This record gives sequence, C-alpha cells and structure tokens, in this order.
Amino acid sequence: MRAFLTLAAGALIIGFWVYTVVDCSLTDARRARGIPKPAWILVVIVFNVIGGALWLIIGKDRSAGSSEQIRVTAPEDDPTFIRKLGNEMDQDERIRELEREIAELDEDSPDK
Repeated sequence: MRAFLTLAAGALIIGFWVYTVVDCSLTDARRARGIPKPAWILVVIVFNVIGGALWLIIGKDRSAGSSEQIRVTAPEDDPTFIRKLGNEMDQDERIRELEREIAELDEDSPDK
C-alpha cells in the first residue's frame, strides 16, 4: 500500500511539473510577472514543485484585461475580408472590361 501511495504521489508531482512547464512555455511573455519568461521557465524546470507553485501564484498575470481571448474568425465570416474580396472582384471585372475595349479598338484600328 505504501508503494502505491508513493507511486501515486510521484505521478502527481510529475504531472504537476509537466503542466507548469507547458503552461509557462505557452503563456504569452507579456503575462509573465516579476522576471522574464525564460527565467520563469528555468525556475519551473529546476525547482520542480516549488517553481511550478511560484509560477502559478506569482509569475502568471491573471488580470481580466490580459486574459481576453482574441476572436479568430474564418475568412468568410470576416466583413473586412469580404469587402476586400469584393473590391478585388470589381477590379478584376474592370480590368477584363478594359481589355475587351482595347481589343475592340485594336480590331477597329485602320493600321490593319
């Protein structure tokens, strides 16, 4: 039973350590407080549980302003993209119309 508890505690410690290393690595550098992000990663790796706890308690900025998610939209849902696409299609149509007019003028020219 004691071996099982030791194994379970070890697995929890390793899981917590891996979680904090990944969390620290993937967090935006602007959200790291106190010391630069690379230093936090080193602290979390070297000091395992204590470093991970310090990262979660002190190092990671959890203020409401910095945790806002950037809303990513698909191109067809982005009005700016649709407007730009419409403008490009209008330009392409104008270019084709001008090319047709130039071709007609070339056919009608007396040089031929």
